[in-house]
Amino acid sequence: MKRCLCCDALFQEEHWHCQSCGYSPIQNDGFPYFAPELALDGSHFPPEAFEDLAALEADNFWFWARNQIIISTIHRQLPQMNRYLEIGCGTGYVLASIVEAYPKTIVTGSEVSGIGLLYASQRVEDVELIQMDARHIPYAEEFDAIGAFDVLEHIEEDEKVLSEMLCALRPGGIIVVTVPQHPWLWSQQDEYACHLRRYKVHELRYKVKQAGFEMVIEKGFVSLLLPFMLMSRLFSRQNVDDYDVLAELRLPRLLNRIFKAVMVVERCLALMGVRFPCNGSLLLVARKQKVRS
Repeated sequence: MKRCLCCDALFQEEHWHCQSCGYSPIQNDGFPYFAPELALDGSHFPPEAFEDLAALEADNFWFWARNQIIISTIHRQLPQMNRYLEIGCGTGYVLASIVEAYPKTIVTGSEVSGIGLLYASQRVEDVELIQMDARHIPYAEEFDAIGAFDVLEHIEEDEKVLSEMLCALRPGGIIVVTVPQHPWLWSQQDEYACHLRRYKVHELRYKVKQAGFEMVIEKGFVSLLLPFMLMSRLFSRQNVDDYDVLAELRLPRLLNRIFKAVMVVERCLALMGVRFPCNGSLLLVARKQKVRS
């Protein structure tokens, strides 16, 4: 169900025009813009980095490994789903994997950056794409699953985003979220990636429960490579004037292959029940309670 961000009315029409108050989002490049004032803001992610990000994602070990974890996790929780929303879909890398894994699912991708939407539209077809502020989601009880992958750390009011996700989910629906962990890993890389936080252990779980969700699973990843990540952040200092926000992910081909193999080993060990004491990233799944009759 669509939700008017002006008067909060709910409606089911295909178009975005609210009959109650007359509000319609502006259209830009074929996308509805619900927060046009933020589309070129750049405070959440450098607009100039989207082109390099789109080229880097497909072969980079970290994006590849994260995708494997995301898709397998969603499959275990929801073998079938009718409606899916991704918040902060960026260039559409995860979105494309969702479309491939769930060809019958109606998929919506949202992004605050207008530039990001243009890249996403080139990567995925037959997907609804909208520009929006995640603190104001124009849907109510619409989706079976909502994903937000390394998004919440960019938003000051992450609790507000979680509350909006709860409202946009159907009863029994799930959220799947990934975030960076451990404030002691904070570095120049986080600053220029427009991160506002690295999450403390159990911090996201607490916020998710406060928003009204029931916890399903919480698991870390990027464990075996955490020492390399720490060394990279301790010893890599770049000039502010020519800082490369993607520098940490630009690896020699051989090293990228080695890291990918390490991530495969880590995932196999995790499936065997091995639990690592410390992880660079966290994946969390939580569920909206079903209405009890």
